[in-house]
Amino acid sequence: MMSKMKMKNNHFRLAWERNLRTWKIWWKLCPKFFVSCTSYSVFKALSPYVTIWLSAQIINELARSKNPERLFQLVLIQLVSAALLALCTGMLNRWFNCETDSMRRKYDRIWMEKMMKLDYADIDRQYVYELYSQVKQNENWAAWGFYKSTDIFQKMVLATLRIFGGIALSVSLFVLPVPAGSGALTLLNHPLCALLMIVFMLGIAFLSPICANKSDAYWNRYASEARFGNRLFNFYSFLGEDRKREPDLRIYQQQENVCEKYLEQNISFSKASAISKAARGPMGLWMATSRAISVVLTGVVYLFVCLKAWAGAFGVGSVTQYVGAISSLFLGISDLLEQFGTMQANSEFLKIAFEFLDIPNKMYQGSLTTEKRSDRQYEVEFQDVSFQYPGTEIWALRHVSMKFKVGERLAVVGMNGSGKTTFIKLLCRLYDPTEGKILLNGIDIRKYKYEDYINIFSVVFQDFKLMALTLGENVAGSKQYDREAVTLSLKNAGFADRMERMPKGLETYLYKDLEKDGVEISGGEAQKIAIARALYKDAPFIILDEPTAALDPIAEAEIYSKFNEIVGDKTAIYISHRLSSCKFCDEIAVFHNGSVVQQGTHESLVADESGKYYELWNAQAQYYTEEETQTA
Repeated sequence: MMSKMKMKNNHFRLAWERNLRTWKIWWKLCPKFFVSCTSYSVFKALSPYVTIWLSAQIINELARSKNPERLFQLVLIQLVSAALLALCTGMLNRWFNCETDSMRRKYDRIWMEKMMKLDYADIDRQYVYELYSQVKQNENWAAWGFYKSTDIFQKMVLATLRIFGGIALSVSLFVLPVPAGSGALTLLNHPLCALLMIVFMLGIAFLSPICANKSDAYWNRYASEARFGNRLFNFYSFLGEDRKREPDLRIYQQQENVCEKYLEQNISFSKASAISKAARGPMGLWMATSRAISVVLTGVVYLFVCLKAWAGAFGVGSVTQYVGAISSLFLGISDLLEQFGTMQANSEFLKIAFEFLDIPNKMYQGSLTTEKRSDRQYEVEFQDVSFQYPGTEIWALRHVSMKFKVGERLAVVGMNGSGKTTFIKLLCRLYDPTEGKILLNGIDIRKYKYEDYINIFSVVFQDFKLMALTLGENVAGSKQYDREAVTLSLKNAGFADRMERMPKGLETYLYKDLEKDGVEISGGEAQKIAIARALYKDAPFIILDEPTAALDPIAEAEIYSKFNEIVGDKTAIYISHRLSSCKFCDEIAVFHNGSVVQQGTHESLVADESGKYYELWNAQAQYYTEEETQTA
């Protein structure tokens, strides 16, 4: 028994700590919410007591002396106070609602900032993605987690103020004596009677939220099912809004054959679901019992107050005061206890949220400043580098050693899964090697400040993304930019003719997400803009991951013909499946099964008939020869 009590206390302490931590985060993000919430709650909780007290005075005056002057004063005071309280409450309510809306807009910053601070190795983990997905699904289900904590705070403040107000107006109920000669009702003057009444009402006040909390416990029980149902609903219900999926949806009737079928099978929120059954069964019964107990409390209060009034302890007007005050008092107690239970239920959802927010940054950020050299004399060397992705024993790279010469054009080739992308991720320090070192000018790159190091790289990733902003802002990655430099970068990337046809030049919006006059661009055009973005950054190293995959042969030839001119004195690393496009590079590194199996010029590699490059080259050359023959 003692161990169970200790466990419950620990659960409550943990729940309190998690919600308190959440409130501290909200306070840092939007302190005005708490000020507006408290101010609004003060008026909302105490305003009814003012009305109750004044109404009692008016009724008592009518029942006793019926002084017209006194009645006029009381009615005037009630009207003025009611008007002022309503006005203040309305203004504070509007302020509270505005701050609540503002808070919700700022809320995403919590997760955005955490995402930006996370090590890329963690962002790339499926476990972290699942954790974040659970947080969002809990919010979509019933606002559990951070949002629920603000609701708990507001209701706890309101309940606490109701308790204080109720005590202030009801204490005299137990102090005022029943006049002598009231017969059996004089027993109400006995201290034990008042004590028993208080204990009885407190017991009911405690029992009601206990039942309500048992009902709320089912939210936790079915959280997993609800998250899964939300995930299915959010994915399949909005596929039709994704323009990129529209062709497939139509050609293969995926809306009818896939989306609707899965939505029909998703019974998470239907009448047949476990949640629905619980709501109609124990969950609903516990909540109904809670409400019934509250009604019993109201009846007991009426009985006790009316008996004392019947005996002559106070006037008939005070009946209104005491019934209203005690009902509100115990409603406050019940609500406060219910919020403690909700806090414990919410604790499990906050546990998931904080598990995500508490993911540590394991990657050492370094302290050395990367030297900004005008001569671009940077040299990168891989020294016996091996790498395993977290959670797997398979080596993605094994014993890779190579050095990049300044101004060199290096092509990285190999079959899918050979380690090319992993090589680039390590070079850009998105991951750290499992074994070995990567050196920049002879110093381990882990010793450099992380942001300084990554700033020496411009990268065109294979799955790059553009934003629904202006053309100039997309290239510069900023609202403020050098127009001449942006224009030159677009020209070098082969986008000059298309830019001239754009209605507003660099000020033309891409896509129609934010601007109805936005311009839709093709995949090849987007790729040219991505190349221009890499050129505009003007970093010493430029990395191109399949940079011409979406370009037509003419545009591709144009890029290659002036590639040296475009790259200038930068060190360029070029990843490609098209071996024919690598001939212009100074050196080619051939990856196979996570290792560099060959390295040299195109001529030397293609001359080695026993090498992997020769095998890949001839496989592609044979394909192109067959294609040309069929076309002819």
